[in-house]
This record gives sequence, C-alpha cells and structure tokens, in this order.
Amino acid sequence: QVQLVESGGGLVQAGGSLRLSCAASGRTFSSYAMGWFRQAPGKEREFVAAISWSGTSTRYADSVKGRFTISRDNAKNTVYLQMDSLRPEDTAVYYCAAALSVVVPTRGYDYWGQGTQVTVSS
Repeated sequence: QVQLVESGGGLVQAGGSLRLSCAASGRTFSSYAMGWFRQAPGKEREFVAAISWSGTSTRYADSVKGRFTISRDNAKNTVYLQMDSLRPEDTAVYYCAAALSVVVPTRGYDYWGQGTQVTVSS
C-alpha cells in the first residue's frame, strides 16, 4: 500500500515555473515507477511524465517535453515535477501516481494522490 500527497501547486504567470512534489508513505517506495498526470476542466486525465523505480529512465508527453522534468529521491520517498516555461494550457489538477512496474508506464497505475491545482495566467 502506498499513500501519495502532492504539494507545490499554485498560480503562476505564463513563462513562469513551479515545482510539484509528491511525498509517498511506505517502505517500498523505491520499488515503484512514479508518474504525473493532469486533468483540465472538461477534459480527460492525461499522462504528463513518468520515472522508473531507479530514476534512470523517464518518459514525457510530447506537450511537455523540453519544459518539464521529472525526478525522484528514494531516500526521501519523494518524486518531483519541475515545470518551466509554463503555458495557460498547462492549467489543470496535477496528480501523482505509483505503479509496481519495472518499466516506465503511461497507464495502469495502482495508487493515486488527491491532486494539486496548477493555474497559469496569460
């Protein structure tokens, strides 16, 4: 069982940056691939980024590639999403998720956080 709590969301102007954090409970955090997803009003939840259990492999949605960076600190049971060059279309609730997987999945996650709101003004 893994419990996830996101933080770091907020209001930022276009072109600005935010860093999201996701703190995980449980002693097996390092066994899980971790992902970030987002859901904008009226839209389906979509994959943003994911990182392998070791941190050596990452995947990104095309819409955020080159602007967002996912990382993790297994000693702190935390995964991060550094978001730079933010755009109004990045506005959404951002969710952290965990998957017991040896690959870097874009779907099929087992555990989810409650989400944190990110709003980018133009």
